[in-house]
Amino acid sequence: MNINYQINPTLSTKEFIDILSHSTLGERRPIDDLECIENMIKNADIIVTAVIDDKIVGVARAVTDFSYCCYLSDLAVDAELQHHGVGKMLIIKMREQLGSKCKMILLSAPSAVEYYPKIGFSQHSSAWVLDSYKEIL
Repeated sequence: MNINYQINPTLSTKEFIDILSHSTLGERRPIDDLECIENMIKNADIIVTAVIDDKIVGVARAVTDFSYCCYLSDLAVDAELQHHGVGKMLIIKMREQLGSKCKMILLSAPSAVEYYPKIGFSQHSSAWVLDSYKEIL
């Protein structure tokens, strides 16, 4: 299997929605909100894609300062190619774009909580989320 990894490629809204939909991540992303998806692509600091025969089979998307922290906001791999090292390689390629002291941070999909420790991530006990619809008290 010949996979080409691309750093900051031109990624269309359709391609992004397609890979999200073919992974489990589509269930937790606003794939019906085109404006939001467009902004997710446009405002990302790093996007890495995995491509086979001109078809995107994986994507990693992050926002970062490149020095201290990188929030890996999306890691999506086509369900048929999961467990073949594509996600791990997307993370490696992304990490190569960061400074040597930059840590990677993510919120795991429920189905992937067992995956991240296997590739070296440690669990953090004090992550917090404030949903957009919640009032700040």
